[in-house]
Amino acid sequence: MSALIPVSQALDALFALITPLDPEDVPLRNAAGRVLARDAVARRDQPPFAASAMDGYALRGDEAQPGAQFEVVGGSAAGHGWTGRLGPGQAVRIFTGAPVPEGADRVVIQEDVTVYEGRITLLDSLGSGDNIRPAGGDFAVGDRMAAPRRLGPADVALAASMNLPELCVARQPEVAIIATGDELVLPGETPSPDQIIASNSFGLAAMFEAEGALVRMLPVARDTPEALTAVLELARGADMIVTIGGASVGDHDHVGSVMDALGMERAFYKIAMRPGKPLMCGRLGDAVMVGLPGNPVSSMVCGTLFVVPALRAMQGLPAAPVPTLTGQLAVATGRNGPREHYMRATLAVQGGTFRLTPENRQDSSLMTVLAGADCLVVRPPHAPAAPAGSEVPFIPLVPLAG
Repeated sequence: MSALIPVSQALDALFALITPLDPEDVPLRNAAGRVLARDAVARRDQPPFAASAMDGYALRGDEAQPGAQFEVVGGSAAGHGWTGRLGPGQAVRIFTGAPVPEGADRVVIQEDVTVYEGRITLLDSLGSGDNIRPAGGDFAVGDRMAAPRRLGPADVALAASMNLPELCVARQPEVAIIATGDELVLPGETPSPDQIIASNSFGLAAMFEAEGALVRMLPVARDTPEALTAVLELARGADMIVTIGGASVGDHDHVGSVMDALGMERAFYKIAMRPGKPLMCGRLGDAVMVGLPGNPVSSMVCGTLFVVPALRAMQGLPAAPVPTLTGQLAVATGRNGPREHYMRATLAVQGGTFRLTPENRQDSSLMTVLAGADCLVVRPPHAPAAPAGSEVPFIPLVPLAG
């Protein structure tokens, strides 16, 4: 019988199978959500010229005194700068984002002047500050946005302002998902009395696509070696093959034996965790193979803990577990057994502290509990009973406010 291995050891073995995917250039419009593979290098300064930060009047700063008067000799607007040179006693009407005229080094906001017949007078309420954004004040030619990083909306906007029409990103990993079992039918079909709806594939596909993967949902593989072998043929070319169910040792569980017959190099089988003990991993040809448990919660939890970090590593991000935070138990919880336990829990923030309430029902078949959970509270093997207020690690399942 295979010995159970810790989650950390299993993750290390999984990361050892992964080679980052090749980079490719994509149009900037298609770069959001991708992982930057090479530094993005600015092609221009931003701003490319000294620009006004306010609506007002550009003038020489050494002349800016309350009561001083200036002749308005022109105007400078965004995209339409004033091309002359400012002389003593002169001012240029200027608007936010417009180039500051040569000879000016201060913008007086329009609220601090009075205007009469082409002249302005500075008021006693004259504020301080030059109200000018210097050329290159945001970034300069040659400045870099460092790789690797998952490109969010602000990153895409930054690349656009760097005048980069395309970016070099990691290729998206192709993941083939194969659900197994005679008991499964697809949503919308009519199951027989002894069948259930195949839900895991859809949840996992959404999870993997959120991490940048291209997902192929293959047909359900029925409970024969021949059927599974035939569906695996459809997975050719995938960077990762994820099977669901059939990885245990029952009479109808064929994933292990079929994979072995096809030449899979097995990395591990069975993890000291719950939910999700019957987890299998290895390499089948050029593909990483992950055999997930069939119970819905086990499948989703293992997808979070193992497949998500693997997909990130494939795209060149650091090979690391999903991040954990620390919070306090809102209720007491009992001692843990020999396997690391990932307890579905809800989360609230009180006084700047995360307060965690594990659900009473932790059965690995209960999708309603998982769907209502905000996080997974992590209980180490043989952890003693913990009273309310105990600090515990947890893995967020939803974005945390603030």
